[in-house]
Amino acid sequence: MSYIQELITAYDLLPHPEGGYYKETYRSVETIAGMGLPFRFTSPRPFSTAIYFLLDKGNFSAFHRIKSDECWHFYAGQTLLVHVIHFNGTLETVKLGSRIEEGEVFQYVVPARCWFASEPAPGTEYAFTGCTVAPGFDFADFELAAAEPLAAQFPQHEVLIRRLCR
Repeated sequence: MSYIQELITAYDLLPHPEGGYYKETYRSVETIAGMGLPFRFTSPRPFSTAIYFLLDKGNFSAFHRIKSDECWHFYAGQTLLVHVIHFNGTLETVKLGSRIEEGEVFQYVVPARCWFASEPAPGTEYAFTGCTVAPGFDFADFELAAAEPLAAQFPQHEVLIRRLCR
């Protein structure tokens, strides 16, 4: 059994709709009432949620966005590229990993409502990461991008968008 398969088995990881594998590891039992949340939320949310997330070579997490900030954490493997399209149209590519001398970081926060995708860097076999979301994640807050409208909105990033949409 490969180490990637060992991780999938050991942590009960499941296929994620955006690509890769995941397992929810934490969902706070306390919630924030809808009236205590920004207008973009339509119902209560847990204080916070957390998942394990695994991407292996040749796989990617397709462009999507959520309504909350999402903090990525690097655990094991090699470099994961996180591509974020900010509201002003600028593209930021963050290298999540353990090689500080190569400009990699152990944590990065994707701002709420920004489009983002991730992929293993060239030469990476796998990246085992985690994501913490606050207010907590709900699939009602998840929007998977369609390539055509996203590329029309951000034509300067069309090649990347078309490559990382499903």
